[in-house]
Amino acid sequence: MTLIKSISGIRGTIGGEVGGALTPLDIVRFTSSYASFIRNQYSNSNTIIIGRDARISGEMVSNIVSGTLMGCGFDVLDVGLSTTPSIEVAVQLNKSAGGIIITASHNPKQWNALKLLNANGEFLSAADGEYILTLAEKDDFTFSEVDDLGNYTFDDSFNDKHIEEVLKLDLVDVDLVKSSGFKVVVDAVNSTGGFMVPNLLEKMGVECIKLFCNPNGKFPHNPEPLPENLTEISNLVVSEGADF
Repeated sequence: MTLIKSISGIRGTIGGEVGGALTPLDIVRFTSSYASFIRNQYSNSNTIIIGRDARISGEMVSNIVSGTLMGCGFDVLDVGLSTTPSIEVAVQLNKSAGGIIITASHNPKQWNALKLLNANGEFLSAADGEYILTLAEKDDFTFSEVDDLGNYTFDDSFNDKHIEEVLKLDLVDVDLVKSSGFKVVVDAVNSTGGFMVPNLLEKMGVECIKLFCNPNGKFPHNPEPLPENLTEISNLVVSEGADF
């Protein structure tokens, strides 16, 4: 079992002993430290955005993160299954105090992680990350009394809002893409890219061939984009006559 603490967040394998893996107690400790950090930033907002990829452990981790933030007096806006950039955009659009992305990126299915955002929807600076690690090592945080607990709201509309923001960019020429008649194969390893990428592409008139796009968290292969994990999508591009 593995637990890795860094300035960008905390990641580890699910199951095992406290301090040696991403256990519920480690999730509480790190989330509470992040909440203390955000509280010291004197933001105008009392809301923290959370969202996750489709990993099997995601719902469990999300529930612990959500309850801990509420216990620290923050209102939680849960955007549900989403992508890393979508959660960054959600923090910006909602003018929230911060955000936590629950995802282990390219790591295998036994991993999960908390990636931390500031009020700008950006990953924390090295100094801020070190400060949170210090708080976690000292258990330097407090919890709210019953009348000061935070509230929970679920709103999964930010995925569509993110796509709308992309399509409004000056550098995105939707008509030009539509006129090109592209065909694209998408391998999402059964995570959240399985609905986000096709949704974006199809709005630009791109034909999507979906491979492993059911966001159930059951990875059909290791998510790391190494040659040995790309054989199925490579073969499908050829057999379908796709552009990329």
